[in-house]
Amino acid sequence: MSRSGMPEPMAKRLGYALKRAQHAFRALMDDGLRPLDLSAAQYAVMSAVELEPGLSNATLARAAFVTPQAMQEVIANLERVGLIVRSADPSHGRILQTKLTPRGRRVLAKAHEVAARVEAVMVAAVGEKEAEHMAALLIRCADRLST
Repeated sequence: MSRSGMPEPMAKRLGYALKRAQHAFRALMDDGLRPLDLSAAQYAVMSAVELEPGLSNATLARAAFVTPQAMQEVIANLERVGLIVRSADPSHGRILQTKLTPRGRRVLAKAHEVAARVEAVMVAAVGEKEAEHMAALLIRCADRLST
């Protein structure tokens, strides 16, 4: 039996190891974001909006790994608590642009600190160079699986 509680052959499979790491990462992120009253999906949305204000709901849904229907709720909740604001696009009135509020920027800065601490735990386990290599390999895997 492995440390994960799974029989060794299963625990060594790439897909299982990836899911186990993702689950542990998500649990630490959730724990760190909870005091900020944010979910991981909300953090992902706010981060994407920070980098590129005005993204479509479909793009935000992909960034947060949720369905477009679930994204409607995420956006509505963020707007309700004053972390984002949506307004009509000046060139196309039916399109809503999403932007961070000043309060949203302050909360997001704290959330970025949480994410950096969680990521530092992972990097400490494998080293900076190996973490960069691992990220590149995972991107290649994701690209291959998405084609």
